[in-house]
Amino acid sequence: MIQEVAMKENAVITIISITIIVLNMMMIIVLDIKNAIMMATMAEVTTVTMAEIMVATMAEITAATMAEVTVVVMAVITVVVKDVAAVGAGCFNLINN
Repeated sequence: MIQEVAMKENAVITIISITIIVLNMMMIIVLDIKNAIMMATMAEVTTVTMAEIMVATMAEITAATMAEVTVVVMAVITVVVKDVAAVGAGCFNLINN
C-alpha cells in the first residue's frame, strides 16, 4: 500500500517535472522567435532609414553641385561674351578707321 502511494507520488512528480521542462522549452522558443522578429525589424528599419538618408543626402549634394556648376558656367560665359564683344568692338574700330 505504501509503495503504491509512493509510486503514484513519484509519477505525479515526474509528470509535473516534465510539464515544467516542456513549458520552459516553449518559453525559450517563444523568446527566440521574438528576438528573431526584433532583429529582422531592426534590420529593416535600419535599411529603410539609411536608404532615405542616402536619397536626401544625394539630392542635397546634387542640388549644391548643380548650383555651383551653374555659377561657374555663367561666370565663364560672361567672360567669354565680354571677350567676344571686345574683339568685335576692336574689329569695328579697325574697319571704321
